[in-house]
Amino acid sequence: MRIGILGLGRIGSFHAETLFGLDAVESLVVTDPFADAAERAAQRFGAEVAPSPRALLASGVDGIVVAAATDAHPALIRAGVEAGVPVFCEKPVARTMREGVELLDVVRDGGVPVQIGYHRRFDAGFAAARAAVRAGELGALHTVRSTTLDPEPPPAAYIAASGGIFRDCSVHDFDSIRWVTGREVAEVYAVGGNRGAGHIAAAGDADTAGALLTLDDGTVAVVSNSRHNRRGYDVRLELHGFADSLAVGLDDRLPLRSAEPGAGFPSGTPHAFFMDRFAAAYRAELAAFTEVVAGTRPSPCTVRDALEAGWIAEACTLSLREHRPVTLAEVRSA
Repeated sequence: MRIGILGLGRIGSFHAETLFGLDAVESLVVTDPFADAAERAAQRFGAEVAPSPRALLASGVDGIVVAAATDAHPALIRAGVEAGVPVFCEKPVARTMREGVELLDVVRDGGVPVQIGYHRRFDAGFAAARAAVRAGELGALHTVRSTTLDPEPPPAAYIAASGGIFRDCSVHDFDSIRWVTGREVAEVYAVGGNRGAGHIAAAGDADTAGALLTLDDGTVAVVSNSRHNRRGYDVRLELHGFADSLAVGLDDRLPLRSAEPGAGFPSGTPHAFFMDRFAAAYRAELAAFTEVVAGTRPSPCTVRDALEAGWIAEACTLSLREHRPVTLAEVRSA
């Protein structure tokens, strides 16, 4: 099949390399506002360069991968759907929930599959945890703990456009909790602070945050995030049930050191970057998209899925600002 890539920054270039290595992909068409980026991809992967997204969609592509700036996501998803071309788009769907909800209506009416990039759904550990929950191995859950700690803060330009730590970082935890447990979030209470990077505080954002989520069956989920974890990139999910407990990310590359005398675990080199920790998941995610394009599977992460995680982020942002619990029903009706 012939796949178009719109946006060739860090993640777009990574996706181009991944797609180039998939047997199902015969050729690539690329476009980027910076001509040099598109030319580099053309030389490296033998891709055809399109002068614009419109030209790319008219070039006979079977599917498109949107890795452009967030502001461009809604228009590019809409253009793909209107052209009848399946779309893969990195999160978020849109900068605001209102714009995302409007786009959801377009996608529903268009009948064209759209897959949103929540790569943890394709990580072997997260998938195994979901299977264990579905199989009843843990019994009824009572506590979930989800952690995402970055090694260092993103630059000021990224923070200014990120939408805040809950919309940019925690949203992956929110999606994972929904996907693994199969439950929805009913209420949140969020806290945050800034004791590190001055440019994050200047942007009105927190560099460290926590959220207490109450799921619709009463399960308590605790989410912990920070932009400062010098030991490495730390992503974990703990599931505690009445019959058993299970953890994702508890391997030899865990970026923690034990205070217990004689303990040798973990002994491996910690993950330093999200594309290192989730390289296999990103490959599996795009392989799944080729199946969506081929019509052999439905979208494994729909626009609606992405918006559900977004509503949780909205509730946490409001909770942090107003220092109070916030229900999901409240932010949906705002």
